[in-house]
Amino acid sequence: MRKRFHIHRGDTVKVNSGNHRGAQGVVLQLLRDKSQAIVEGVRLIKKHQRKTQDRPNGAIIEREGPIHISNLQLVEKGKIEKRGKSAS
Repeated sequence: MRKRFHIHRGDTVKVNSGNHRGAQGVVLQLLRDKSQAIVEGVRLIKKHQRKTQDRPNGAIIEREGPIHISNLQLVEKGKIEKRGKSAS
């Protein structure tokens, strides 16, 4: 059974809690088995790359790390929204 989340890939989200509180970005990827999301420009970590033909000296690159989705809130056009049933 697939888990359902309140955010989807491509949504703009805001970080509610943790070290990156207040940061906003676009969801790049959802890790459903761990209930985490990778958000563009948030929680940048340094990753060591081994020597290859492309990088003969190796490299240290920065990339986004995962954030638990309970710490994320959906943002649409500058205001915070709730996704769910509409009040009809």
